[in-house]
Amino acid sequence: MAAAGYDYEEQGREQQDSVYDPNYVPDSVKSFVVHLYRHIREKNVYEIHQMYDTSFQTLSERHFKDTPWPSVDAVAHFVDNDHVFCLLYREMWFRHLYARLTPTLKQRIDSWDNYCNLFQVVLHGVVNMQLPNQWLWDMVDEFVYQFQSFCQYRAKMRNKSEQEIALLKQFDQAWNVYGVLNFLQALVEKSMIIEILEREKEGLEQFTATDGYDYSGGSNVLKVLGYFSMVGLLRVHCLLGDYHSGLKCLLPIDISQQGVYTSVIGSHITTIYHYGFANLMLRRYVDAIREFSKILLYIYKTKQYHQKSPQYEQILKKNEQMYALLGICLLLCPQVKLVDETVNSQLREKYGEKMGRMQRYDDEAFGVYDELFSYACPKFITPSAPCFEEPLLNYNQDAYRLQLKLFLYEVKQQQLLAGVRTFLKVYSTISLGKLANYMEVDEPTLRTILLTYKHKTHAVDSEGKIISNADVDFYIDDDMVRVVESKPAKRYGDYFLRQIVKLEGVINDMDRIKLE
Repeated sequence: MAAAGYDYEEQGREQQDSVYDPNYVPDSVKSFVVHLYRHIREKNVYEIHQMYDTSFQTLSERHFKDTPWPSVDAVAHFVDNDHVFCLLYREMWFRHLYARLTPTLKQRIDSWDNYCNLFQVVLHGVVNMQLPNQWLWDMVDEFVYQFQSFCQYRAKMRNKSEQEIALLKQFDQAWNVYGVLNFLQALVEKSMIIEILEREKEGLEQFTATDGYDYSGGSNVLKVLGYFSMVGLLRVHCLLGDYHSGLKCLLPIDISQQGVYTSVIGSHITTIYHYGFANLMLRRYVDAIREFSKILLYIYKTKQYHQKSPQYEQILKKNEQMYALLGICLLLCPQVKLVDETVNSQLREKYGEKMGRMQRYDDEAFGVYDELFSYACPKFITPSAPCFEEPLLNYNQDAYRLQLKLFLYEVKQQQLLAGVRTFLKVYSTISLGKLANYMEVDEPTLRTILLTYKHKTHAVDSEGKIISNADVDFYIDDDMVRVVESKPAKRYGDYFLRQIVKLEGVINDMDRIKLE
């Protein structure tokens, strides 16, 4: 619903000329910026959220489907030329431009400048505002997206005009990878969000309980931007293929619990998608499977509530990608017990046939692994600038090809393990000679395969400890292989809670019965 006092159905002339005039401001846009400015000054988060999430989308759909919004200069005098508001308006202006049109190189550079100015104000000024978490998340999310988009654009050098090359040389610091990482890291450090989350664990802070908002009249902007910047850093490091650093940046957020990152659906999905993908690439399959299963069940239960959201298509796409990644994880590390029945049923429906082909580990199977990985992986980037002296070539696929090559190399190493796993599931003890005979290899080769199995089913966790991903483990005693099947710990708490709920239901039914 639109904020109170609005009439977006107003009669009269509204902009939809064939030629875009950046200085023409429809009355509905004038009303929008005036009210938004007032609500920001009054710290009325509810109304800001309604206008940002609903009214902005409504106006964009009605008047600016394929043109930008009016320029900031055209609306500035309606809002007292307020510097911070104009930076926020331009941030929305560029986000709309990226979503609806193709930005020029100059617009990409201008957007970088606007983010620099906006983040500098937040880092070094006194920002006396409360903004909705949705907007603050979108700022960080869009900042990383535009960095990724710029790297992809710059890496396609073959068809660049002389003017574009000259601009790239002139503005060589725009969307520089160190600048992007430094801004995100500075927001984390200046907000002191890591210390806030530590104090919250000790019961000294109420950051998560209040969803990051400051109900004592202060500002939530720096703290929440710092919080979401940790997710932004995870995403940037994943795009660069540095999964260790990405997960390290996310460590202060306990993703096993509800947190501020779960208060915005886009943030929730982005966090778990990149967390799961990074763990997949580091062979921490159990962590990836557990979190993918939880988020996919959550989306399954709640997606109908997001059908009118502008993020709905993105939610559905990420949902499909995470099912593909979950399928890959389960083939490389069979742990079906960790997956919810509903999610497992959906997975079989979507990818059951492909997963069956992937289990054969032949050329067709590797082709399907290639297909699913290519569909589900992030759009990897090469952050370095091109060498302008050499012949100009496209290198936008180089980072993706490298990550795909590393992934398929890992899959091919798993080929040996499929046979071992089959026999270990059948026997509780078996002699090395007999197992070697079944697998049609000699004993020294079998020992190598068993050692490989040990290596591939163990990984180093975030605390540096070696953990097992194996659903079936073993040890060798003299010349006998003795199998240890891992049994999941029984959750007595869940059982008792279910029984308590049943008992309460029975008591309620009995209370309703009127005795004669």
